[in-house]
Parts: sequence; structure tokens; C-alpha cells
Amino acid sequence: QVQLVQSGGGLVQAGGSLRLSCAASGTIFTRDDMGWYRQAPGKQRELVATITGTGTSNYADSVKGRFTISRDNAKNAAYLQMNSLKPEDTAIYYCNVMTRWLGGGRRADYWGQGTQVTVSS
Repeated sequence: QVQLVQSGGGLVQAGGSLRLSCAASGTIFTRDDMGWYRQAPGKQRELVATITGTGTSNYADSVKGRFTISRDNAKNAAYLQMNSLKPEDTAIYYCNVMTRWLGGGRRADYWGQGTQVTVSS
């Protein structure tokens, strides 16, 4: 069983930076994908960024060039560096792990508890 614990949220002024961390209690394998999602009040949860075990990442257009996702496979951890933050980035951010079977098929998704990020203007 995989459990994800997040940290690093908080309140920051527009233009500032925050770094989110996600630590997995279970083993995360290179074949598993990790990512960050967010949900603002009254809106659907949206993908922010994902990263494969080999370092291939993708980003939502709204954060491209400002956010950087990374992972440390040895530490079973993922990170989201958020720079040039905007009020529109205000949301609850969730860490995600999509695990796969050895054969490559999707196994299960696991989610962190969520971390509030508030950006003031």
C-alpha cells in the first residue's frame, strides 16, 4: 500500500515562490508516474505536471515556464517548484502516483492529502 504525505504549501505574494514536497511511504518504482494536480474552489481538478521515472515531464499550459516538477526515486519523493506565482495559482495541490504492473499496465492511483497554496495580489 502506498501512502503519500505532502508538505510545503502556504501563503505567498504574487511573484513569489513555493516548493511542494511529496513523500511516499511505500516503494515507488521507476515505471510508476508521479504528478501534481490542483483544484480551485468551484472548479474541476486539473493536471499541473507529471513526470516519469526516467525524467520525462509535461505541464499544463498555465504553469509552463514557471513550475518545475522533479522526483527522487531513491527517496520515493516528488517535488514541485513553483516560481512567479500568480493569484490564479491559488488552489489545493495534490500529489499523485500512478503505479504500473511489471508488464506496464496501469495498476492504481494514489493521492496525497492535499496542500493549500494561496497567492495574494
